Amino acid sequence: MNNVLNYTKLLKLSFFMFRNYLWIAFLTFCIPLKAQFLSADQVIATVGNEIILLSDIESQYMMMAEKMPSDMPPNARAAILDKLLSNALILAQAERDSVIASEDDVEQQLDSRIDEILAYMGNNQEQFYNYYSMTPADMKLKMYEDMRKQIIVQKMQGKITEKATITPREVSEFLARIPKDSLPYFGSEVELGEIIVKPKISAAEDEKARKTAETVRTMLLEDTSRFAEIAYEYSNDRGSAEQGGMIGFTPRGNLVPEYEATAYALSKGEISEVVKSEYGYHVIQLLARLGNNINTRHVLIRPLINTEDEALAAKYLDSIRNLILRDTFTFDQAIQRFSEDKTSRTRNGDIINPNTGQPFFETGDLEPNVFFAIEKLKVGEMSQVLEAASPTGERYYRIIRLRNRTLPHVANLRDDYYRIYSAALEEKKNKALDAWVNKYISRHPVELSLDPNLKAKMGDISILERWNKPKP
Repeated sequence: MNNVLNYTKLLKLSFFMFRNYLWIAFLTFCIPLKAQFLSADQVIATVGNEIILLSDIESQYMMMAEKMPSDMPPNARAAILDKLLSNALILAQAERDSVIASEDDVEQQLDSRIDEILAYMGNNQEQFYNYYSMTPADMKLKMYEDMRKQIIVQKMQGKITEKATITPREVSEFLARIPKDSLPYFGSEVELGEIIVKPKISAAEDEKARKTAETVRTMLLEDTSRFAEIAYEYSNDRGSAEQGGMIGFTPRGNLVPEYEATAYALSKGEISEVVKSEYGYHVIQLLARLGNNINTRHVLIRPLINTEDEALAAKYLDSIRNLILRDTFTFDQAIQRFSEDKTSRTRNGDIINPNTGQPFFETGDLEPNVFFAIEKLKVGEMSQVLEAASPTGERYYRIIRLRNRTLPHVANLRDDYYRIYSAALEEKKNKALDAWVNKYISRHPVELSLDPNLKAKMGDISILERWNKPKP
């Protein structure tokens, strides 16, 4: 690259690929983007036993072009292939070095990604099935090997780059290497924190839900053949209700503890007692068990939250806000003492931008109600109590604090230190990985086959020259 800005664009591209490989694989697995290449797919490269297909390159190119169109260098496809080749080499060497991914690690990562997709779809399993032509459990089985390999690659990359550190002086030098007329321009951005309070279920509504679940259980005991019909009519888990209550085969450790403990104790075909979990009251039927996998279906009765419960939650949160205003607690202290969202509390209330994974939002990316709530706030001030809803539709309340706001500006150390620090550190890690690849590239068989059409799309392919060097 001729200048640092182009290099940092390529760096961002490579980092995006590294962070989102499996997310891309999930999203492109069964959609037309992937399918359009399968009929004419071809092997582009092999590294040891690892194969890289044309569809691997094109699916990642299309995804990144959508996510970061202004940062796509002309030779993006060549950069993608170079990264895929590097990852394949790292995997090949990792297997020689006996680096492994535990079954628990693979399961946890798969669950996390599938849960993200389901949350985006409002936990509608029918929509999931219609989109991917498979159930979440089928998806886990299909993606298991890809995830195992990705975890191994990440472990190896961590070992290779573990000594890469960056000093404040190096951060300054990194920024200084970028020509002033090439410094990136950032729009107005905000950093936000939140305190969340959720409405509590009243004892009366909880008892009403329990009695309904008991009634449902009685109906199922009288005629088990009506399970799908009853689930469709009564269950508040609409995703599974549309499938007759089916959860499908699920590995041990992937269901809430109360549900799982009850299901594993059932005989095939048996209907459970009413079981309470954080989601409500379940009536479960075990359909099959295969080792540490169970196939179940259920009816979920969720207690209703009425307007009085919601009003109490909003009033309670407003009282917390008043305590902060009176300096009884700082906002950060109140997060740890009162916020009822565990994930949010763990990150000290930071609201994370889902598009970047960072706690920075350009104002145009904010939800409308959040934008208007913080529009006139000064840094350090709080919003009034706001109503919000989770991806599954549960209502909750939040107050938002404006932690920082930057005006539209050219990149600088004062406003963008964390961003520049991350880019500088990533550059150093990338150099360590490149050095490692150059050292080990001769130790594994590499075959690269680029037809003229693909070469034309790739533009400058000098980045790939190292993969064609004759082996000693």
